[in-house]
Amino acid sequence: MDWSRVQRRRPAAHKPKGVYANLEDLIRIQFEARDFSFQPKQPVTSVLSGRYGSRLRGRGLNFEELRRYQPGDDIRTIDWKVTARTRAPYVRVYSEEKDRQVLLVVDQRMNMFFGTRQKLKSVTAAELAAVGAWRAVDVGDRVGAVIFNDTDVATIKPQRSKATVMRILRAIVQKNHALHADSEVDHSPGMLNQALQRAVQLAPHDVLVVLITDADGVDDETDRLVTRLGAKNDIIGILVTDPSRLDPASERVTVSDGHLQMEVDFADRKTRDCIVDDARAQIERLRHGLRKLSAPLLIVSNEGDSVEQVRKLLGVREARK
Repeated sequence: MDWSRVQRRRPAAHKPKGVYANLEDLIRIQFEARDFSFQPKQPVTSVLSGRYGSRLRGRGLNFEELRRYQPGDDIRTIDWKVTARTRAPYVRVYSEEKDRQVLLVVDQRMNMFFGTRQKLKSVTAAELAAVGAWRAVDVGDRVGAVIFNDTDVATIKPQRSKATVMRILRAIVQKNHALHADSEVDHSPGMLNQALQRAVQLAPHDVLVVLITDADGVDDETDRLVTRLGAKNDIIGILVTDPSRLDPASERVTVSDGHLQMEVDFADRKTRDCIVDDARAQIERLRHGLRKLSAPLLIVSNEGDSVEQVRKLLGVREARK
């Protein structure tokens, strides 16, 4: 059963808050998310710290020169081929890149147009993308995006500028505002893999890839693409969830796959247990796949403040100003 949609009215022209992302709100996030980062150095309570088995490599290294070995040099930097040829020890000298690339992969398919609490998952995904974009530029990194829905994948190459962030946010808002409950567009689980294929093309090495999705459509091909991405890049998975998956309300809800609809009795315990078990199995599969790449998984609910949830997951305890 596809729980991706709830029967609801066509949105009004003013785009109700919580149902649709607002560009002004996404811009405002830059002032709300200034005391944390996605850099390797993290508080011990952060899901990105070594305590939780994650591995963020930080900025890459640029080769600068070969020079004679000097006392105190790290022997791991010795170039053994040059040393053998010259019969004198030489080391390779590197400098840290001044910036790194951050690539946001943002899900805006119809499966994200769902919410039983404060806002829809599609809005939460937009807010999380804004957090990642503003934080990347704030620390001097380049940021780009792969934004996808059920029919199209839009790409923005990483650049270090607020103008690029604005391009990303506008592209997200455009796809977000195209969502509506009675859309005639067929739901396409396979678009997740198409977006990941595009990410593979844009992230050759040393890129931080932030995947923001509810994981609808994850399959063996998804695992293969994520593994390929993680071979030379860092990955952070952000799973956007609705509380109804792990704590279904005891009421009847109308659900649809875009063609047919039915009423599901969440008051039935077996039905609720089936939904919860399915959600937990999906989360565990994601954790297992990312754990093999030493990549963390952040679980963010569409109930509550998105920025505050990220702050808590990253071990930042002070109240936001």
